[in-house]
Amino acid sequence: MIEFHFKSKFTIPNKSKYIDWINRVIISEGFVVGQIDYIFCTDDYLLELNKEYLDHDTYTDIITFDYKDGNTLSGDIFISTDRVQENAVKFDVEFLNELRRVMSHGILHLAGFGDKTKEEKLMMREKEEEKIKMFHVEP
Repeated sequence: MIEFHFKSKFTIPNKSKYIDWINRVIISEGFVVGQIDYIFCTDDYLLELNKEYLDHDTYTDIITFDYKDGNTLSGDIFISTDRVQENAVKFDVEFLNELRRVMSHGILHLAGFGDKTKEEKLMMREKEEEKIKMFHVEP
């Protein structure tokens, strides 16, 4: 089950379309959908999590907590909509496109994709683009 939670003024448009898309993203990577919770929050909210759980004192757009069980993907995906907005402006893309990139990024982490090395970052970016394109495809 995919659920959305809001710790800021942001709300996601057309939730059912996003839920369907995330389900298809997970299945496309060969996994079963478990419990996926997206928590949309502010920069400050995510910064506190980053400090508390990862010992990082930096802003980030996403933190993913992995609760995968075998082939079933489950996890909490925290997304700073402040950071997504800033990145959308920085990279000259629409906010919702950048949001979908970050949302798919979290799922890809749960599916085992990393982004530490140059090669991993390249693969992650390719996968994000592939998953964003799936949003516009009706099942």
